[in-house]
Amino acid sequence: MIEVKNISKSFGAIQAVSNISFSLEKGDVLGFLGPNGAGKSTSMKMITGFLNLDSGSIKVSDFDIETQRTNAQEIMGYVPENAPLYEEMYVEEFLYFIAEVRRISIKERAHKVEKVVRMCALINVVGQRIETLSKGYKRRVALASALIHDPKILILDEPTDGLDPNQKHDVRDLIKDLSKEKAILISTHILEEVESICNRCIIISEGVMKYDGTPSEIKSKSSTGSIEDVFRAMTLNENIEGVSLC
Repeated sequence: MIEVKNISKSFGAIQAVSNISFSLEKGDVLGFLGPNGAGKSTSMKMITGFLNLDSGSIKVSDFDIETQRTNAQEIMGYVPENAPLYEEMYVEEFLYFIAEVRRISIKERAHKVEKVVRMCALINVVGQRIETLSKGYKRRVALASALIHDPKILILDEPTDGLDPNQKHDVRDLIKDLSKEKAILISTHILEEVESICNRCIIISEGVMKYDGTPSEIKSKSSTGSIEDVFRAMTLNENIEGVSLC
């Protein structure tokens, strides 16, 4: 559903992403794992068409993100790290607005809004202004807005950021459930999140892809089965006893 080939992006003298390639298929929950500033968000912005590529190519369900951007964006749902919301709007009002922007028919809008309100556990706050909500609830509103048109592909940048432990558990369960019918790409710096919900993992450091495989495969690189040790070794170029990067 997504084919990324040799993409790169720089900002002046800073090379944010360098020659990254991977693919994403229906049923995948692919975790972009890396420290802050690794290039995860920049990669996602290129995949979703919010940043132009310096080089390389991206196909989204056979649509070229550079030349067929609107077609590609119609089948994606995207929640950036700091998702912009119209905070003066009520939650329900905002979701109806997003449904209209997504060209959902008037006849279907109420059903679509009700569905995402239920999925994202927003029932108790639908009548509140977004500006009054906690950070966790704002993340849920952003997720609901990305799901309202039932996209084939979900791109989620730090989806559990700002959520309490119970909310994180609920969102992770939702992502796992959604993956049965969608291809999902998430970025995170939370190692337990990768183990919990991802069937594949890409580790990025300083814009360079260090690893692409399953969480089990990455754990096997450490004699103690520690993802944290392997992550540190790959991202900090450290020699850690018991970790093989070959």
